[in-house]
Amino acid sequence: MLALLLAAVLAACGGSTDEPGGIDISSGSRHLNLVAFSAAKPAFDQLIPLFRKEHPDIGFSQSYGASGDQSRKVVRHVPVDVVNFSVEPDVTRDVKAGLIDDDWDTVHPNHGVPFTSAVVMVVRQGNPKGIHDWSDLLKPGVDVVTPNPASSGSAKWNLMAPYAWASDGGRNPQAGVDFVKKLIKQHTHVSPNSGRDATTAFQAGQGDVLLSYESEAVMLQKQNKAAGLKPVEYFIPPQSFRIDLAVATVNTSTDAAAAKDFVTFLYSDAAQRALPTAGFRPVVPAVVAQTAGQFTAQPQKLWTTDELGAELGRGTAGKTVSGKKLTKDLKGWPAVDAALFGDKGSISKIYTSGGK
Repeated sequence: MLALLLAAVLAACGGSTDEPGGIDISSGSRHLNLVAFSAAKPAFDQLIPLFRKEHPDIGFSQSYGASGDQSRKVVRHVPVDVVNFSVEPDVTRDVKAGLIDDDWDTVHPNHGVPFTSAVVMVVRQGNPKGIHDWSDLLKPGVDVVTPNPASSGSAKWNLMAPYAWASDGGRNPQAGVDFVKKLIKQHTHVSPNSGRDATTAFQAGQGDVLLSYESEAVMLQKQNKAAGLKPVEYFIPPQSFRIDLAVATVNTSTDAAAAKDFVTFLYSDAAQRALPTAGFRPVVPAVVAQTAGQFTAQPQKLWTTDELGAELGRGTAGKTVSGKKLTKDLKGWPAVDAALFGDKGSISKIYTSGGK
């Protein structure tokens, strides 16, 4: 019954795909197709109507789902003009397929990341299991909900956060692997396909702790209040991870100018100021300062892929990764993905050896 009520709330808050909040976004003499990861929908429900105030001739169709699945969908040449994925490797997949130019992260500000989030812990009202930090997740009887990294970008961020905490930013990789292994094998019994599916599972009563984007926690709090359901609480642990959410245009777009205009708009002050309403954090420094007070949780330390990649990629020059011999050390996402989530990645091996 609770799951059905949540579905009704989702429908009421979001409307149909092309009518967020009852506002038609599909009409226009020009058209853009947006393919994005599921948790980003509240952001675009705010941003697209704002963009259309300046460009009423540009209509939108939207597709949302697990980030990895959406990236693979683009490779299969579905109609698409703009993509927004949870993790950079999902963009890289489409770059390798020749559908996104390899300079995608330099043609727009902030390396192609117009908004961010953070990995948070969502708990039941009153925090009955006394969860305050990553070590608390390994308490006897604590059940954690987080999606599967094979399909979900959210899952990768969710696991990178405790890995970075336990490994001191990758300086002690075995400690990070040991912690994540216990978390997955002993405390994770529900692994949905996407971050949004994980939120729905938690809301339906599964698990004690939900690992997710801050934006999902904000959305869940608003929905519960609107539906008269029990409130949930969320917090950012003392150490967590910054989630960089990449946006790019595809080079097969039927209206490249419109696609570029839309992505450029995402960095405008108007767009950046609208992001906190959907629970996402802006990246333009002036707007970051102006909107900081809109977030109840303020992190002490957010690790980044650059920091973690610098450690995990150390000494990889000369090694063979994905069939290619490296001439220099990997950095950033390529280093993180190879070490943790690739075919031979340490976290991938936890799942293939019997993880959830």
